[in-house]
Amino acid sequence: MRKEDLKQENSSLLEGRNPVLEAFRAGKTVDKLYILDGSREGPVLSIVREARKQGTVISFVKKEQLDRMSQTGAHQGVIAQVAAYRYAEVSDILENARNKNEAPFIFILDEIEDPHNLGSMIRTADLCGAHGVIIPKRRSAGITPAAAKASAGAVNYVPVAKVANIASTIEELKKEGLWFACAAMDGGTMYDTDLTGPIGLVIGNEGSGVSRLVRGKCDMCVSVPMKGHIDSLNASAACAVLAFEIVRQRMMK
Repeated sequence: MRKEDLKQENSSLLEGRNPVLEAFRAGKTVDKLYILDGSREGPVLSIVREARKQGTVISFVKKEQLDRMSQTGAHQGVIAQVAAYRYAEVSDILENARNKNEAPFIFILDEIEDPHNLGSMIRTADLCGAHGVIIPKRRSAGITPAAAKASAGAVNYVPVAKVANIASTIEELKKEGLWFACAAMDGGTMYDTDLTGPIGLVIGNEGSGVSRLVRGKCDMCVSVPMKGHIDSLNASAACAVLAFEIVRQRMMK
């Protein structure tokens, strides 16, 4: 991991209206809130109300100060100082499924490098009811301010675990009864593939896809049928389409 990435990942700043509001609603400890002086929009007023309920210190500041503090360049007039993100354990994700009395549904993200893609996939995980997300410790985006903002607050609800080796983690999860579907353009179409039961959806790197070693650990490959002129979907878009096909099949079961 690059030094600048580590600095971002340990940052205690959360930016943007939705991520900050969801942090309050999820019960996160917000030490201090910085609001653009003069803001009167509804979402901002909701954030201020939540902050006052929790006794958070609020500072109304000029745009120039927010711009200097911002690490994403898209603070929307709101920056919160919160505790650094705490990663979950894989066992926490399985426990999440058990607590809901549901078959485990996990995203395995193999070397996703773009924090915006990572954030979007965490957002999808929350919306489709997945129990958690697993990413590798190396050669992967982490929960940076950009990823947190792209998740629209979903990082406050979805457990994200970092592991040393994705392939080994898949082997361990197979012992827990999960099977794994790898997103690949040459796989069988999602409509012709049984995606029910305890499942891990494996999404690969934006450019090279799922690595050969990880793909070899998967039980099957699955694809999104496409008819356009472009040869593939963005990684986060493909993740969303496949995830909601899993949801559809589970509902039909």
